Amino acid sequence: MKTEALTRRQFVRALGISAAGALAVARTGMTQEQQQNQSSGTAKPGKIKVPTRRLGKTGVDVSILSLGGIFDITSNQLVLQQALDWGVTHWDTAPGYTGGKSEEGIGMFFEKNPEARKKVFLVTKARPGPLQSITDQLNQSLERMKTDYVDLYFLHAISSPTGLTDEIKDWAEKAKAEKKIRFFGFSTHQNMEECLQGAAKLGWIDAIMLTYNYRVMHTDAMKAAVEAASKAGIGLVAMKTQGRRTRSADEAAEVKLIEHFIQRGFTAEQARLKVVWENPQIASICSAMYTISTLAANVAAAIDKTELTAQDRAALAQAAAETCSTYCAGCTRYCEAAINFAAPVGDIMRSLMYYHSYGDYAYAREIFESIPAQARMQLTKFDYSPAERVCPNRLPITELVREATRLLA
Repeated sequence: MKTEALTRRQFVRALGISAAGALAVARTGMTQEQQQNQSSGTAKPGKIKVPTRRLGKTGVDVSILSLGGIFDITSNQLVLQQALDWGVTHWDTAPGYTGGKSEEGIGMFFEKNPEARKKVFLVTKARPGPLQSITDQLNQSLERMKTDYVDLYFLHAISSPTGLTDEIKDWAEKAKAEKKIRFFGFSTHQNMEECLQGAAKLGWIDAIMLTYNYRVMHTDAMKAAVEAASKAGIGLVAMKTQGRRTRSADEAAEVKLIEHFIQRGFTAEQARLKVVWENPQIASICSAMYTISTLAANVAAAIDKTELTAQDRAALAQAAAETCSTYCAGCTRYCEAAINFAAPVGDIMRSLMYYHSYGDYAYAREIFESIPAQARMQLTKFDYSPAERVCPNRLPITELVREATRLLA
């Protein structure tokens, strides 16, 4: 059984890599040699340019593909240069990514290429907390990234709009007046619809980065929330667009999806990006691009003019339905409330998603260890059956909490 499972995983990866390369050649007209020259920096920049869209009321056009800097950029400067050459000028990072090496790597790049700073729409984040803590986090980020300002500053990973207080508004206005930030907003992995609806009523949120993908984008609640935020002039950036799984499962549905899109000339990963870009209310997609091969595949999808068909959308919908019990939709207003908020179920599920789907064990542990130590010790002692009963996707929460404790504690 182990041999068969390994072979299937290798098959899935191989298909994805070959299709990405084929699409890059077919859509850009570049030969393999030309692509290698692009990657090595010997080709003339500017031949490939990712399109841009307006980011809400900011008046700024950003690249529709954003470089998710959730990797050690200090040792991978070439990805930044190639992203810049291909027009991926929207860069997203956070102080906690790889223990600060993401921001430090961006600082290294700007120090060596000072002219690049004006070309980049730079985003970083702060963990919610006391105002002084947010100020300290911002100042540390500016120092690490060798810049006087960031273009967009997010409160990171909020799960309710109740934290968007008048004090936060005043802080953001002060930071703007000091020219340390240009725009302000938040990121959200949980209860995205509630957060967007709340922000739309405030009038002072410039942009939001939200979990948004082929699994969740078609619900009535999400459509209404995106519409409300868009009407309020809030710029929207999608993340987690691949809809990665919280737990391992049979890969038959994934293989079927891959086979469908191989026939169409692109990968399932690229299709998941394209279906999000179909919504003009989404200004950009933030994607974790650890390597130039991933960057190239995503850029190929961004510049490709092929439109998805009704059959393509149906294939995505079918895959979402067949694998829904492996995916946490972030609706912690149900599961956590059902257990009287005794455990941060959403954070636990997100840590497992990074562990199983991204293979990013360090970041998975970082998320898990952000849970206070005393709370972590009690996680397996709770009765999660009420949470399981209200979970729309019927995730086996008890089993997954135990798994996270075993793998990540």
